Amino acid sequence: MRRGRVVKIRRHNPINMPNQPLRSQLKNAALMTLVGGFREVNDTEVTEEAAPAPEGHAPAIAMRTFFTPPFASLPVDLYAKIEDGAATRHRSAVTVHPHSTVSTSTYFGRFPASYWQRWTPVTEVTVRASVSGAGIVRVMASDTHGGTRTLRTARVAGTTETRAEWTVPIDKFVDGGAIWLELLTEADPLQVADVEWVVPHPHRSRPTTAVLCTHNRPDDCLNTLRALAADPAAMSALSDVYVVDQGNDTLDSREPFESVRDMFGGRMRYVRQRNLGGAGGFTRGLHESLAADDAVLNTLFMDDDILLEPDTVVRMTTFANSAVEPTVVGSQMLQLLHPYRIHVSAEHARFTTIEPGLAVDGGLDRANLTEQLQDRRVDADYNAWWCCLLPSEIVRDAGYPIPMFFQWDDVEFGYRIRGRGHATVTLPGAAVWHADFDWKDEESWVQYFTLRNALIIDALHGDFRGAASAKVFLRWTAECLASMRYAQAEVLIAAVEDFLAGPEVLRDGDAGTLARIARIRAAHPETARHEPSKVPGLSGASRPIAKAGPHPARRRLVLAKRLVWHLRGKVGGAASIPSGDAHWWHVGLFETAVVTDASQESVSVRRVDSAELRRIGAKALRTALRLRREGDRARGAWRDGHRALTDRTNWTRLFQLDETNAAKE
Repeated sequence: MRRGRVVKIRRHNPINMPNQPLRSQLKNAALMTLVGGFREVNDTEVTEEAAPAPEGHAPAIAMRTFFTPPFASLPVDLYAKIEDGAATRHRSAVTVHPHSTVSTSTYFGRFPASYWQRWTPVTEVTVRASVSGAGIVRVMASDTHGGTRTLRTARVAGTTETRAEWTVPIDKFVDGGAIWLELLTEADPLQVADVEWVVPHPHRSRPTTAVLCTHNRPDDCLNTLRALAADPAAMSALSDVYVVDQGNDTLDSREPFESVRDMFGGRMRYVRQRNLGGAGGFTRGLHESLAADDAVLNTLFMDDDILLEPDTVVRMTTFANSAVEPTVVGSQMLQLLHPYRIHVSAEHARFTTIEPGLAVDGGLDRANLTEQLQDRRVDADYNAWWCCLLPSEIVRDAGYPIPMFFQWDDVEFGYRIRGRGHATVTLPGAAVWHADFDWKDEESWVQYFTLRNALIIDALHGDFRGAASAKVFLRWTAECLASMRYAQAEVLIAAVEDFLAGPEVLRDGDAGTLARIARIRAAHPETARHEPSKVPGLSGASRPIAKAGPHPARRRLVLAKRLVWHLRGKVGGAASIPSGDAHWWHVGLFETAVVTDASQESVSVRRVDSAELRRIGAKALRTALRLRREGDRARGAWRDGHRALTDRTNWTRLFQLDETNAAKE
């Protein structure tokens, strides 16, 4: 849009008008309108030009207001809502039709004032926008309970586009609350564009390096890179972008690779290495960016398969640089298959019961963000690495990530830095879309890493007790056996055995673990995946759908009964069982169960095998006894070896580097 003159709004003795009808507001405001210009409804002074900021102390964009998402598949109501009438929306502009109301009290449209007041010294935010037409602009705010109030009310009147500013205080938000815009019209349309939320010069100014870790997802990764490179504001926040490719289906094998690389103007570094999992991929970028001993910067981890809102980069970097002290800043995760739904608003984990990704008290949990927004400020214990910013001071103090191939590596790092006094802030309105966890098949090698790594983290950062962990392990294993998941039970046994072996199991960076677990699973027929219409040995009529009953009130008794029935051959029949009904107590009722995967792409066939049940059950009992007896020793070994695992020199060895090697440009 064409730039017009700039007007700055300064408040004088306000006349409170927000509760008057819109028609009355417009009438009163008209008496104070400059012809062809802009005037605040509350008694204000208008100046033609704001004084420039001192050189080197320019204000920073904390966020931008967009009116549509970056991809057509995403919900527009996460950005702006038409509360009355009609409006024409574009990415950075909106035209509010006559007799209409548009609000940015939406997930991406709200400025998270509570987080800024709690974690930064910033005391005010300035909203800048290009405006023309006629209407009312309100700067609105909420409190921790969701109650709303009006901070500023202004009127636009004129056909000439004007660059206007509203400065509002960031106060009265300690426990919660956000700030947003409300746009109202009567007889004429109102155009608002290029909305920026600007804060004073950040507390610290340092470059940010982005790191994308990818494995056999070249097309997804290239799409993420395109979205990032196409946004000038996001790119201005970044000094370099590292892409660490650990797959055999590589980015540079794709035709668009060079053109995407050229979009970064020499700032993209492409690194190929053996597959060391997420921790190894992200840490390689961290290792490269912190090669200089005096480097002071932020490193922004970003998954390869996300849908990226580019303003997330702007929001996270400005917030991190404005924080009173170095702070890990994480984005929230929205679900890719259900893009209006949040995973959780802030996370914590329970180690002993092996529950990561839990919503903190008072936080949102799988909420529909077009219906529910969070006003209360909540604090995270850690932030997952789908999009997470790490200041260099924290890495140098706490060490590098632990070389776990998969699962809980981000949890471990988060609790480690928390133990050293560093905060993690999960910033509302900063988000990426990531594959829904509920649609991922957990009946796989994943459970090995889940159990083993949870035990390690409990030993390092929790109140580890071998007896308590043995109980959880036995329950998990028994439930696997009762539902004919024999491979899964063996994988869990391997996880405990490797935990008891101590930190030596991570000496190779977990590089060989996945292949070993895959071999264990391959020995069991229930791990094979079949097309739903082609299940071997069973006709469709022979396996009717069987819905599950209620959860058993006496779980231990029912579990024991299922196991005894299987040992004695007391079950029979076949059934098809939907993924949501595949509870152990239900699957265990049948001799043969055809179970839908959580991914909804295939089915597996589980059959009772009493010999395997006896063999694996006996092995599980022996392993549980070892965990009870040797758990304290293993805890000590992990604590003693932790620092060496997370040291830069260990990662240099794992990357098979010397410190003179550089990433391929």
